[in-house]
Amino acid sequence: MSVNKVILIGNLGKDPEVRFTANGRAVARFPIATSENWTDANGNRQERTEWHNIVVWGKQGETCGQYLAKGRQVFVEGSIRTRSYDDKAGNKRYVTEIVAQRVRFLGGGGGTRVAPESEAESTSDAAGSGEPPPVDDDVPF
Repeated sequence: MSVNKVILIGNLGKDPEVRFTANGRAVARFPIATSENWTDANGNRQERTEWHNIVVWGKQGETCGQYLAKGRQVFVEGSIRTRSYDDKAGNKRYVTEIVAQRVRFLGGGGGTRVAPESEAESTSDAAGSGEPPPVDDDVPF
């Protein structure tokens, strides 16, 4: 048995970028930041911020593009995926992303596109069917 499950609550680092595949399926991409705080052995307050690349497919991705904005707090539930591509110089690059199955918009965070607390969830997308989402052949952003 194996499990690939990620649950994050963080703030958007920039507005979602929504694109459409050749067959018209939406895909939204945006980074979120999660931070942890602790006191080190010397009594100094420390903070570490981790950035996560989020990918949201289908209608749920369109909804994220419509209502989310930089600074907005969001709950993301999904799985970790690593993919590779060749850059313009022909070098192989690897990208690790969180493919979201569920996104919940949380309050606060400073985004300007304000919607009531809502949940974007899709059951008809490939992410919910157990199949991997289609590969977007564009260079990642």
